[in-house]
Amino acid sequence: MTTRERAWRWLSKPFVFFTIVMIFKMYLAGYVIFEGWRAWLPLATGLPSVWVVFSLIELLAPRRKLGMYLTMNAVMTSVYFAVIMYYKYFGVIVTYHALKQVNQVTEVKGSVFSLLHPYFLLIYTDFVVLLVLLIASRKFRAWGRALKVRSSRSLFTALGTLSLAACILTIWPYRDSMNEILQAERMGILNYEAYAAFASSKDNPVDPKTVTQDAIDRLKGVREPEATPVGWGVAAGKNVIILQMEAFQNFLIGMKLDGQEITPNINKLAAESLYFDHFYQQVGQGNTADAEFVVNTSYYVPMNGAASQEYGNKELPSMPKVFAANGYQTATFHTNDVVFWNRNEMYKSLGWDTYYDKKFFGDEDTVMFAASDEVLYDKTADKLAEMQNAGSPFYVQVISMSGHHPFNLPERKYKMDLPERYEDTLVGNYIRAQNYADFALGQFIEKLKANGVWDNSVIVLYGDHQGLPIYSLTSREKDLMQEIFGREYGLPDMLNIPLLVHVPGNAMEPKVMDGVGAQSDVFPTVANLAGISLADHLHFGQDLLNQTDNLLPQRYYLPTGSFQNDTQMFVPGKDFTDGTSRALPGFAEDPKSATRQQFDNALELLSMSDSYVRSLPDRP
Repeated sequence: MTTRERAWRWLSKPFVFFTIVMIFKMYLAGYVIFEGWRAWLPLATGLPSVWVVFSLIELLAPRRKLGMYLTMNAVMTSVYFAVIMYYKYFGVIVTYHALKQVNQVTEVKGSVFSLLHPYFLLIYTDFVVLLVLLIASRKFRAWGRALKVRSSRSLFTALGTLSLAACILTIWPYRDSMNEILQAERMGILNYEAYAAFASSKDNPVDPKTVTQDAIDRLKGVREPEATPVGWGVAAGKNVIILQMEAFQNFLIGMKLDGQEITPNINKLAAESLYFDHFYQQVGQGNTADAEFVVNTSYYVPMNGAASQEYGNKELPSMPKVFAANGYQTATFHTNDVVFWNRNEMYKSLGWDTYYDKKFFGDEDTVMFAASDEVLYDKTADKLAEMQNAGSPFYVQVISMSGHHPFNLPERKYKMDLPERYEDTLVGNYIRAQNYADFALGQFIEKLKANGVWDNSVIVLYGDHQGLPIYSLTSREKDLMQEIFGREYGLPDMLNIPLLVHVPGNAMEPKVMDGVGAQSDVFPTVANLAGISLADHLHFGQDLLNQTDNLLPQRYYLPTGSFQNDTQMFVPGKDFTDGTSRALPGFAEDPKSATRQQFDNALELLSMSDSYVRSLPDRP
C-alpha cells in the first residue's frame, strides 16, 4: 500500500475526517469572538467535547455511523453558527435560553441577514458537499455502507472517557467565573453550552421579604434630601409624554458631519431641556421591549430572556398604574403588532389603560417592519389632543421605530446627503436613519405646539438601546467611528444613550446635567417632577435631580457583575480581582474608582430585583 493510499484510508475514517472539519469550525468561531486569541486554546478546549460525541457514535451507532456523524456535525455546526451570529449583535455568547426568541426572528430578519458575512456560511460548506455526494455519488454511498462496521470498543471507550474527563477538568476551574465570554473561551464553546444548560443561577438567593426601599437605597448610596427635593411637583397636573427613540445613541446629539447637523430638532430640544449626557441603557435580550419594562417599573431585566416574556404574567407595580391612581389617563403607542415580544401580555401587567399598535397605525408608508415615524407621530398627536380635551392629564409612551437596525432607510425618506466615505456602511446607514427619525420628531413637536399639547406637557426623551454594536463593525466602519469620536469607539460609548427632560414654562432651567444615570432612574425622576410619591412603590432607580452618586448594575450586554459608578464602567474577569475599568465618556481612567463593595452591591441589587419581581403575584 502506497503512502497516499494509507493517508486516504486514514482520512476516510469518519472519526478523523469529521474531527478535522470541526477543528476548522472551532477556529472560525474563536477568530470572530475572542480577543487576544491563542491558537492552541480551541484544540485544548474544543476537541474533547467533540470526541465525546464522536466516541458515542462509534460505540452506540456503528450501523448508522455516517448518518449520525452528519447529524451531529450539523448540530454542532449550528451551535457555532448561532454563537457567531448572536455575538455579532449582542456581544454575548448565546445559550439555549435564546430559543424563546426564535419566533421573533421573522420580524427582524433584516437585522439577522445584515450580520451575515459571507465567510460565516463557510461553516456549512462540508455539510452541503457531503449531502450532495450522498445524493449524487454511488462511490460515496458505497463508502458510507462500508463504514457499517464496529470499531474497537476498548479504544473508543477509553478515548470517550478521557475526553469526558478533559471536558470536566476544562469546565471546573471556570464554573464560578463571572464573565460569560471568559467562561466560553476557557471552557470551549461546546463545553460552555453544556455547562450553561445545567448551571445554577449566579444570583445569590434573596428572601423577597428583605427587599425594602431602605435596603436598596443603602446599597446604591441614595441619601434622602434634607429639604424639599429639587423639582418636586413643578410639573404637577401636566401631561407626561415619554419618547423612546429606537437605537438612539448619545453621540448623535450636537454632532455634525461635514457641516451637516444630524439631529437638529433633538439638538434644539436638548438646549431647552435638562440634558443628561452620562445616561446608559439597562436592557437585555428584549432590547426595545426591555427598555419599556425598565423605564415603567424601575426594576432590572431578568438574567435570561426578555422581561416581557419572563414577567408578562405578573402583577407589576408600574408607572402607568401609579399615574392612573393619581388621576392620569395612560396609553402607549407602537406601530408594530402588539404580540411582538409578548407586549400584549406585558401591557396588561404594566396596567396601561389603552395601547395603540399596528391595527391603529396601519401599514401605510412602511419603514423597516411598521408604519413610519411620520405616521406614528401624526396619528399620535391627534390622539393626544383628544386625550387632553377629555379634561384630565395623561401619561403616555411613544415608541419610535424607523431607526431600527440594520437602518435600511427607503430612499424616499432620505433627508441628508452622506459624505462618500460613509456610503454603503453600517455607520452611514445609521446616521441617515437617525437623521430621518429626528426629522419626523420635529414634525411631531410642531404639531403638538399647534394643537395645544406641547405647552401643557413634560417631554421625556431617551434612547432604548445601542445602535452600532462594536462587534458588528468592519475595520472601515471602526475608522469612521474613530473619526467621529476623535478616539477609539468603546463599550461605554456604545451603551451611552441620552436622556432629555423638557418641563413646560420656566419651571426648570435648561442645563446639561453632570450626574450618571440609567433607564431605571426615569420613573423616580419623572414622579418627582409630577409631585407623585413613590413611598409605596419599590424602585431600583433614583431621582436624578436629587442624587449626586449612582451605582448602575448591568447585565446581558456586559458580563455578569459589570456595573457603572460615577466615572467608570467595570467589567469583571473571573471575579472582581482581575476585572477591568473603562472611563465613561468625559472622565479620566481611574482603576481604583470601582471597588469590591460596589461590585458586591451591584450583584446584590440584581438578585434583589429578580427575587422581588418573581415573588409578585401572577395576573388572574
